[in-house]
Amino acid sequence: MTLPGPDLRSRALLGPLHQSVLVEPRLETAVIGQVRAREGWMPIPRFIFRGPSSGMEPLRLAIFSLVHGDEPAGALALVQLLVSAVRDPAIVRGLDLYCYPVCNPTGYEDGTRFNRAGVDLNREFWRGSSHPEVQTLETELRTQRFDGLVALHADCDSPGLYAFARGPVISEELLAPALAAAERVLPRNTEPTIDGFSARHGVIRDCYCGVLSPPPEQSPAPFEIILETPGCASLLAQAQAAFQGLRGIIAEMPRLYMGGADI
Repeated sequence: MTLPGPDLRSRALLGPLHQSVLVEPRLETAVIGQVRAREGWMPIPRFIFRGPSSGMEPLRLAIFSLVHGDEPAGALALVQLLVSAVRDPAIVRGLDLYCYPVCNPTGYEDGTRFNRAGVDLNREFWRGSSHPEVQTLETELRTQRFDGLVALHADCDSPGLYAFARGPVISEELLAPALAAAERVLPRNTEPTIDGFSARHGVIRDCYCGVLSPPPEQSPAPFEIILETPGCASLLAQAQAAFQGLRGIIAEMPRLYMGGADI
């Protein structure tokens, strides 16, 4: 008999993926860390989907959601992406997807931005944080040396979609199709200032200190994209917009790398 655990919401969210792991050898899962909670230990899961070969070394793309526990749309989009890849692996040809759908398990269980210690984890990276969520993900980032990172978030104060493009120039090149695809579901925020930063057509180049990012010493640096959906929109619309944005990035990433884009 399986006893009830402290991570009921996470298990319900990830149920379709755990079912898919049983029948799809391209999809694998592991627990890469745990967070202590009152009810017991909560896992930090990782799912890897290995796309069909393109004849070249696969590109490694990492996607993160629920760094803030009250932003579930990104996790729903990530689950939808992996389920879609199981149904049609060709959509991720040439890519290995490393997916981290529940980065803040206690925050997700509680429905709060912060973890149960009251900390905004997205201000803690590469600053000597003692929090296990951050330490676990920093270890992954150092070990895996990804070609690109995408973090999915929501902003309740924004009337539309926008994104942060960090790292190499290819970040903005990938964002163009991503935002165009997401914009079919929700409008884009075209204000000149978004979240306190200068923006152009919904793209911001600056960012907060301590956000989830690659190791500072990694060279060459991977591209970084933070895709923000408007938190005032319905959860279904946000999830669909984030899913379409991910599809746009995945469709363009192999072409840009094989084409020798300025990365």
